[in-house]
Amino acid sequence: MNNESRRPNIVFIVADDLGFADLGCYGGRDASFGPVSPVLDGLAARGMRFTDGYSNSPVCSPTRFALMTARYQYRLRGAAEEPINSKSRGSATLGLPPDHPTLPSLLRKAGYRTALVGKWHLGYPPAFGPLQSGYEEFFGPLSGGVDYFTHCDSRGTHDLYEGNEEAMKEGYLTDLFSHRAVDYIERMSAQADPFFLCLTYTAPHWPWETRVDAGIAPQVADNLFHLDGGNVETYRRMIHHMDEGIGWIMAALRKAGIADDTLVVFTSDNGGERFSDNWPLVGGKMDLTEGGIRVPWIAHWPSTIRPGGESAQHCMTMDWSATMLDVAGATADPAWPLDGVSLLPVLRDPAHVFPRPLHWRMNHRDQRALRDGDWKYLQVDGNEYLFNIPADARERANRARREPDRLAAMRADWLAWNATMPPIPADATVSLGYSAKDMPQR
Repeated sequence: MNNESRRPNIVFIVADDLGFADLGCYGGRDASFGPVSPVLDGLAARGMRFTDGYSNSPVCSPTRFALMTARYQYRLRGAAEEPINSKSRGSATLGLPPDHPTLPSLLRKAGYRTALVGKWHLGYPPAFGPLQSGYEEFFGPLSGGVDYFTHCDSRGTHDLYEGNEEAMKEGYLTDLFSHRAVDYIERMSAQADPFFLCLTYTAPHWPWETRVDAGIAPQVADNLFHLDGGNVETYRRMIHHMDEGIGWIMAALRKAGIADDTLVVFTSDNGGERFSDNWPLVGGKMDLTEGGIRVPWIAHWPSTIRPGGESAQHCMTMDWSATMLDVAGATADPAWPLDGVSLLPVLRDPAHVFPRPLHWRMNHRDQRALRDGDWKYLQVDGNEYLFNIPADARERANRARREPDRLAAMRADWLAWNATMPPIPADATVSLGYSAKDMPQR
């Protein structure tokens, strides 16, 4: 290890809109070109795979608030946007406040070097930005979605930055991120301090472009949602490009001799979008049904995690942030106590399981959810549901009428939790990229 206390390096990899079953190790099917995710499947086989892990939100920027703070995102005004959109450029309220302690700022205080490679999506300069929230280095876009070749956002504004300066680069965005991550690892492995690299891919988020699809960029310049294109094979190829890049990163860790003492965690910011595979789950992005929030969680750390581990421990994004602080020996600021809970005991022993109630809410469709043990309370459009998730992962057998006492108790639990959170502001926005006019509903 590269320092005397043997604190691990940390690489936190987040895909964008990846479905629960898109990876082979989560039941995903091969593409026409073969396995979609052989590198990630290998990391799961040599590390630990979580079967019941969740994102903090079914939409991107709210989850990123939780990742950065290890706290429920509902505590911050910017996270009430579902999601933050490009209209918030110049806003001094819709973003991650620079004075709030963050995962990178707390790690940096504990002696870690810190970098963000990839998507930020937590507010725009001058009020907000990665370098104001604990990162020493930043390479990526500030907004939620950009073209993979022009690197322009949905308004046609070029959005690729090196620190605070606009960066004019040529190349496929997924590969640019992967190469920059490799460069960072090579530079950091030559110095003494441990490092934290947060790698937030835009893949496999729209527009539907693989490495050979530069010709699509002009066609989607005025609508990056790419509503008239894409297909399952293109989508799988985009995942495969990301998987290849993760392979380059693992090779760089091995070459530097630090792979065994580096905690690598992989997940998605929310459930899958239109071409994703969420089987056996129902729903996807923007939904509090399982398909919108249950996501892959893979952890690889050879010095601590035994190969082939599988855990049914319930967890969500902010728990992993708390875990990283724990393994680094970093402490939370007492003025901002963590909502996340460290999973370090689970990483050491996959048989270790502890109670972990998880709560969600969405302005969109007035959604509420609570997962507690085997049971899940759900409300959508004013309709209440009660599901036994291990018995009914597709949430089709509503037990609400059969078990009214359990329903009432879980509703009361959710309401008590919600009372501890700020209310959803009246001016909070919901931004939907498409509707039933564009494609049939799920």
